[in-house]
Amino acid sequence: MAKTGIMVGIGERDDEVLSFIDDLLASTATANGPTDILTIGQYLQPTRNHLPLDRFVHPDVFAMYKVEGMARGLKVVESGPMVRSSYHADHQADELTDILSLRK
Repeated sequence: MAKTGIMVGIGERDDEVLSFIDDLLASTATANGPTDILTIGQYLQPTRNHLPLDRFVHPDVFAMYKVEGMARGLKVVESGPMVRSSYHADHQADELTDILSLRK
């Protein structure tokens, strides 16, 4: 089981996020096992010394990221403006365990 996360709103395009998901699944399929869980959250500029915010991603776009991530083969996708890498981590692990146990 592997998990990773990204932040959006710092200059990427939606097609680049979807391409990232494809690349993630392709690269982890041959490495140490597949990535099962992906979190996607909104970047917020913490101070003026950090990268500026490029855009606020609409909730519908976050929903599309989730649908596309699941359709591409991720088992759990948490995607929303307030999602962070630890967002409901215990629930994500439980959900993944349930999914994997159903396949046995």
